[in-house]
Amino acid sequence: MINAVMQCFITLIKALIVCLKHGIQRLLDANSVVISWLVSPFVPKRRSRQAEPEEWKTNEALRTFHPGDENGFNVTIQTSSHAFHVDLQRLSECSEYFRALSQSRMRETSERLIHLEHVSSDIFYNLLMFCFNNDFKVPAEELEENIQVGSYLLAEAFVSRCLLALAHQLTPSNCLSYLRLAQDIFCVEMKNTVLLYLSVNLLELPQIMRCLSDEEREEVISLRVKGERRLCSFRKENLTSWNDPETEAARHIFTMTGSEDSGDWHAVTELPFRADKWCFTAVVLYNYLYVIGGYRQRLKRGWEFTMASYRYNPFKNSWVATSPLIKHRRHFSAVAGGGFIYAVGGWYLDSLVTPDSGTALYTAVERYDPWEDTWRFVSSLPLTDFQFTMSLSHDVPLTTSLGECIYVLGSIQRTGEKLLLQYDTKQDSWSELLPTLTRADADLLTLYFLGAADKLLVIGGNNTNNVVTSFCVKSKKWGQIYRAEKVSYVGQGTLVDEQLLMPSIEHNTVIRMDLQTLTISILPPLPIPTRYEAIFYLYL
Repeated sequence: MINAVMQCFITLIKALIVCLKHGIQRLLDANSVVISWLVSPFVPKRRSRQAEPEEWKTNEALRTFHPGDENGFNVTIQTSSHAFHVDLQRLSECSEYFRALSQSRMRETSERLIHLEHVSSDIFYNLLMFCFNNDFKVPAEELEENIQVGSYLLAEAFVSRCLLALAHQLTPSNCLSYLRLAQDIFCVEMKNTVLLYLSVNLLELPQIMRCLSDEEREEVISLRVKGERRLCSFRKENLTSWNDPETEAARHIFTMTGSEDSGDWHAVTELPFRADKWCFTAVVLYNYLYVIGGYRQRLKRGWEFTMASYRYNPFKNSWVATSPLIKHRRHFSAVAGGGFIYAVGGWYLDSLVTPDSGTALYTAVERYDPWEDTWRFVSSLPLTDFQFTMSLSHDVPLTTSLGECIYVLGSIQRTGEKLLLQYDTKQDSWSELLPTLTRADADLLTLYFLGAADKLLVIGGNNTNNVVTSFCVKSKKWGQIYRAEKVSYVGQGTLVDEQLLMPSIEHNTVIRMDLQTLTISILPPLPIPTRYEAIFYLYL
């Protein structure tokens, strides 16, 4: 009952709006007054036509759109240069404007003559052909005017079909003008079409994005994380040769189709470089995948590692090369925070030997600006009187972001304590978060993962089981220590919806841990052997 009353109320409001517009227009016509803000939304720009006038312009039968039913309510609609004979009830099904008009008691309805001299006859013919014959005949160069008229006449289906065509015509040179037009004529659907185009090409159009308001920019960015979220994987480091067929198979990013419990992994794109040995770190920013690091390249004499960075856009299934790191890093951490990417730790890339106690960890921290495609140094890690333990199984030190801060976790080489460092991205300053986690607190020989939800999540292991704990940033306190099933995780994991997903060599696939129950489940095996993978989500 309430819904019916609301529907009647909405219809009445629409009818009043249409009647008000129509009354104003008749008043303007009677006094020969032209007011630009009222007329401009539906008076098209005159375009030169090289072809002869269409046949409908000289043949009245082709301007007649009714089935010949004597019981039908047929009206004459006078547009800018031609009159059309139309079944008003049928047209009302396509246009809220004419629906409200048909239900009114205005003189035009009783006289069966509707004046729309301010509407282009060409555009009105396009509208009628679509509504009555499902025939869309709008040229690409005239979409703007047709959308204006369709929006004015509240012809939702016609406007939607125009916008579908417009989506294929948008370019960096015209998208802003269409966006401003959408705002001028209050066409939300047109605005959404342009914003969707901008979201697909977000970082490809940095100059355009700078012209948007803060609200528009946030809306465009938010559109990139809508749709189907897919679990993805790629091999971060490969040290086998070209003679091994596994190398060629590993040169892909794989995505899970179907359920994560029973779906299949499929290659979605090939890595954008040719090499047999590489070492990269993965980070997702604005639903773009960045792979940052380097690969081995043959020279005339010997080999060298080439620094490289690439950005993958899943909406366009395309790669572009971006600026490489300043430092030659291997097994470093990369994290997105505050719209930037931070590269932390790691050691010299060009050496493939196993790190030892003498291997120096980089203290220099780099920040990447995706809009400028540039790296620059920020404040270095405060490693003065200690060093973090090195590992070939994980990036060192482990890094995550929470709020406006970046957090770093590592094992102090000399004592085995677990130390947390906090980097304030606004102040560009580091601080130690005490107390440290000692061996007496938790037997954590190896650190596997550092993530963030409302607290910092830490997962590690020892010879008998895995250890799960947390750190509350506000209270500066470590949480309870939990023991979980022993799994030797490797590579780079991800934390989503209280679920940790991370690769395991012994299971040769991705393991999912439920953080509420600490139970684990095994996902379908990857198409390649698990070595040192990165696990992440992308919206495709």
